Amino acid sequence: MNSPRIVVFAYSDLGHACVKFLLDRGENVAAIFTHEDNPSEKIWFPSVAKLGKAHSVLTRTGVDLKKPEEIEALKKLKPELALSFYYRDMIPASALALPRLGAYNMHGSFLPKFRGRAPVNWAVLSGEKQTGATLHVMVEKPDAGDIVDQEAVPIGPDDTTAVVQSRVTEAAVKVLSRQIGNLTAGTAPRRPQDPAQASYYGRRTPADGRIDWSWPAEKVHNLVRAVSKPYPGAFGPIGEKEQTIWRTRLTGKKVSSGTAGGTRYESGKTFVICGDGFEIEILEMEKRTTS
Repeated sequence: MNSPRIVVFAYSDLGHACVKFLLDRGENVAAIFTHEDNPSEKIWFPSVAKLGKAHSVLTRTGVDLKKPEEIEALKKLKPELALSFYYRDMIPASALALPRLGAYNMHGSFLPKFRGRAPVNWAVLSGEKQTGATLHVMVEKPDAGDIVDQEAVPIGPDDTTAVVQSRVTEAAVKVLSRQIGNLTAGTAPRRPQDPAQASYYGRRTPADGRIDWSWPAEKVHNLVRAVSKPYPGAFGPIGEKEQTIWRTRLTGKKVSSGTAGGTRYESGKTFVICGDGFEIEILEMEKRTTS
């Protein structure tokens, strides 16, 4: 096989889709680095490890590339191109410097906006109307390298993160399909990011799903859809019970009396007053069983 030796770092749904594209295309994937599934995490995406093994590709999990012996092992693979798709660990500069054709990452936002962790969740939470997938050069600073190509995707006012994530994954495969020839030929285009337009967001935890009813209704709605299934969900008191809230609807109705968090029931429907005086309808919820 004369095509360049590719080492891939990948995980999650976007990682699986991009690795599958490379394997189906017949690219020379020399090794796949991925993660062991965390037993405390709900795994809703297909396994990159199983995909690699099914195609008889050297597949490694739990590798710490900060260790010199792991860099030496990577060097022995003679990588000519490195690609990263939703890999969760930072890849050190010593590894990025090995492939002669460079190292590239697919990020789940329309860079330079939403660098960092959980970019789709943050975009939905922030009320964005658009995000995307961006292929960029990997540098030591997360998601800061030159952009090779990107594809925008829309975010509707009621879209959940899961819906948007599926669009971002499709966009990522589109970008990869447009650029794989350039990547393997060493002719990928590059343009610098505008640091003035950059925004960076960190990791989110289940505890970040707590609703404060003093927030405006739109902010509550955005939180609910940002962490809805398959994520742990938003939660807060409905009446006297703590509930996990999966879906809400902005009613556009402003009430003349009542306090934030006040609950009203009408024709089997549940409405809660938010801090800006607007009611929000609870479309789907269940009793919260964890703290």
